[in-house]
Amino acid sequence: MFEIDLRSRKPIYEQLVDKFKELIINEVLKPDEQLPSVRTLAQQLMINPNTIQRAYRELESQNYIYSVKGKGSFVNPSSHIQNTEKIKSIKKELMKLITEALYLGITSNELYSMIKEIETSTGGGKSS
Repeated sequence: MFEIDLRSRKPIYEQLVDKFKELIINEVLKPDEQLPSVRTLAQQLMINPNTIQRAYRELESQNYIYSVKGKGSFVNPSSHIQNTEKIKSIKKELMKLITEALYLGITSNELYSMIKEIETSTGGGKSS
């Protein structure tokens, strides 16, 4: 389920956050599905439980998961609801990256093809 790159400059907890987000966005993990316990995942990945806990806290602060005391962490069904502030932030970042890509010589057709490819592979843009 997870591959952690111990040689990466990216912290392990960030790698976990990114992987969980990917699984949630691609609906591999369904709304209200329980995530592995901190202890179980730490044993499977052979990493410190505090690292898992930090990743879960980050995911919870970004509204991808929620916690139930004594029960564990679950995929937040409301994570599929549009978050206007997050969308604004992403659009701003995309504008910056697209401008840079165009400046470096990537054509608008190439960008469009990349977007279509990503949309096809992730099922992006569809409403649940």
